[in-house]
Amino acid sequence: MNTGSNESGEAVTAAHGVTVDESERRDERGLGSRAPEFVKQRRALHLSWQVGVFVVGLAVVAAGVIMLPLPGPGWVVIFGGMAIWATEFVWAQLVLRWTKRKVTEAAQKALDPRVRRRNIILTSVGLVVVGALAGFYLWKFGLQMPWKIKDQ
Repeated sequence: MNTGSNESGEAVTAAHGVTVDESERRDERGLGSRAPEFVKQRRALHLSWQVGVFVVGLAVVAAGVIMLPLPGPGWVVIFGGMAIWATEFVWAQLVLRWTKRKVTEAAQKALDPRVRRRNIILTSVGLVVVGALAGFYLWKFGLQMPWKIKDQ
């Protein structure tokens, strides 16, 4: 690959290693329905396909929302439902693309040495505070529980 050429058709490598041609192809193929061609050719079949994808995605997202306060991988399931929707709907593809970009930015920010140092210091201070509160409780009340089980 000759990146110094101005001829058309040449791929130019971006700063993060993805070529411009690859990123343009990824953006073009990423938007729109990914239904099979025979489904897209028939309007009624395509509409029922979209309804089915929407209902399945809605069920997965609803399960993820239920898992947020309950035990389970709530956010992972919600993003899975969004990925199901993104197979058919452009708005979901754009939301998923924005989310991926924000998660990547947050991950890169978390790897910054200053941010890591701050997080380690805050975690250490939090552990010291919890330890001090637990020590005060044990000093004040001992290992006896605040309720009496024998009375029940």
